[in-house]
Amino acid sequence: MINKETLRNVVKLQRKELLQFEIGIEREEISKIDINTHFAVILSGIRRCGKSTLLRQIIKKVKNFYYFNFEDLRAIDFEINDFEKLDLIFHEEFGDSDYYFFDEIQNVPEWERYIRRLIDIKKHVFITGSNASLLSKELGTRLTGRYLTHEIFPFSYKESLKIRKKDATINSFEEYLTEGGFPEYLQSNRPDQLQILLTDILSRDIATRYKIRSQKQLKELAIYLLTNMGKQFTYNSLRRIFKLGSVNSIISFVSYFEDAYLLFTISRFDFSFKKMLVNPKKVYSIDNGLAIRNSASFSDDRGRLLENQVFLGLRKRYKEILYYQNKHECDFIVKESAKVILAVQSCYELNEDNKKREIEGLLEALTEFKLKEGLILTYKQEDEFLIKDKIIKVVPVWKWLSEGQGEKR
Repeated sequence: MINKETLRNVVKLQRKELLQFEIGIEREEISKIDINTHFAVILSGIRRCGKSTLLRQIIKKVKNFYYFNFEDLRAIDFEINDFEKLDLIFHEEFGDSDYYFFDEIQNVPEWERYIRRLIDIKKHVFITGSNASLLSKELGTRLTGRYLTHEIFPFSYKESLKIRKKDATINSFEEYLTEGGFPEYLQSNRPDQLQILLTDILSRDIATRYKIRSQKQLKELAIYLLTNMGKQFTYNSLRRIFKLGSVNSIISFVSYFEDAYLLFTISRFDFSFKKMLVNPKKVYSIDNGLAIRNSASFSDDRGRLLENQVFLGLRKRYKEILYYQNKHECDFIVKESAKVILAVQSCYELNEDNKKREIEGLLEALTEFKLKEGLILTYKQEDEFLIKDKIIKVVPVWKWLSEGQGEKR
């Protein structure tokens, strides 16, 4: 519980700090957000990806508003019963408003009860959160069918061009491929920011929240997975490498990484759901820059960097992404409404050594799922093939991203 006058001071200070906050370039996601909806709007994503900046950009569109950041250490004692005080202070200090904005509200147990009350009386509510599982679990209990979720990622390639004031070219893409899209890092260019960020995520979003004592193993596992993005793994192989007592511990740790948006895993396609659960998975990082700056021995594997960027482009648009492996392998297949709609191969450079393998993997997937057209995304090559009545388009990733094909939903 927090004292009312202490809470009042925090509210006033937070509002002052918020209004001084740089709103930066307008995020692409803002065009998809209806500020007058009577559903709760959830902005979820990894720490420091720009959720609060987006919230500030939305605030700029309304005349009066209420705002509170639950990650503020000055409000560490805030409890569910303090929402009544908070609402009273809002009205006393800022008059009437229908717009409520909350940062990292999942830090308060049972917060969804208060949000449900606001939605019931037709208020406009906007919430940020950096833990997918906590948000979805609590939203599902009291707000089923009453919320809209927008996943926020670090800057896209197009957004990075705006902040750097550059055009879409192979040179600017080369920079994005290795630097990534975390806003503060792109402005400061200090590698230690991305190292501190990883530490914060592991400590505050995972170890503290889930009461994990073996933080050393947690960090070692995170760095191992970031270092091996694009590669296959099994939970059993990770258990043997890190000598953890049970596979369940490994499964939990990986799920925590995913909930914090640090990394993503995808399964190998199979018509049997049970087999998909036990098949080897592949892992991808939320950001190339974050992976490079925190990897113990990241090799100069341009192919994996490009593949990770292709995955992120697809993940920003689609929810269900798998890889296909039979006689050959296709890096990504995309499902929508239980139907495979897209097959994509990532290849840094098509040459005589790999051309047959890459095309055969894609053709096998196209045939399996009765698709007429497939895509090979490369560093800078562009071409088109007609093979066995299948069209295969070869497109540079930077063009694919700059034309919006990989970064819209």
